[in-house]
Amino acid sequence: MSQSPLDLLDLDRSLTTEQKLIRGVVSDYVRDRIAPNISGWFENENIPTRELAREMGELGLLGMHLEGYDCAGTDAVSYGLACLELEAADSGLRSLVSVQGSLAMYAIWAFGSEDQKLEWLPQMARGEKLGCFGLTESDFGSNPSGMRTHAKRDGSDWVLNGTKYWITNGFKHSNYAMLFGKTIVKGKDEGVAAFLVRTRD
Repeated sequence: MSQSPLDLLDLDRSLTTEQKLIRGVVSDYVRDRIAPNISGWFENENIPTRELAREMGELGLLGMHLEGYDCAGTDAVSYGLACLELEAADSGLRSLVSVQGSLAMYAIWAFGSEDQKLEWLPQMARGEKLGCFGLTESDFGSNPSGMRTHAKRDGSDWVLNGTKYWITNGFKHSNYAMLFGKTIVKGKDEGVAAFLVRTRD
């Protein structure tokens, strides 16, 4: 088989059959569903985010590199290939997938309670629920040490105060937000913590 002129390093030779199949499925989806519609969606300012999330969930793209909880459990290369195909059509839709899986879902998968994992991860893997990741602030970018958002104890609850910017999947679409703030306990700064905040049902 001759080498493709678009694959100068002949990377295909290092891919497994499964990885190529995953890439092919995403490539077909992008060709048939995304590419013909993306310009119109942007022109009309009406991207069907929830509909696309469910479709991508059906393809197994959301949290695809995570194990268990109805996630596909693929490897990092397959995940990278899927994102590469999505990126070829639209960076924003690739961001939808990567923020959902690598930030919102991963945070719960790695650090959440078992109840949180069971409640959120299967629904997020199917695209029924979306999450966002609230770290960035206007004055400090993604520098957590400079963030101004703070969280104070109020009995058994926490009260968050602050503003976040440039949040992919943001509050318009998300069902929960992973928000970061500096914790203040008894007037003392205790460091940065993450809070899982429900934004809608």
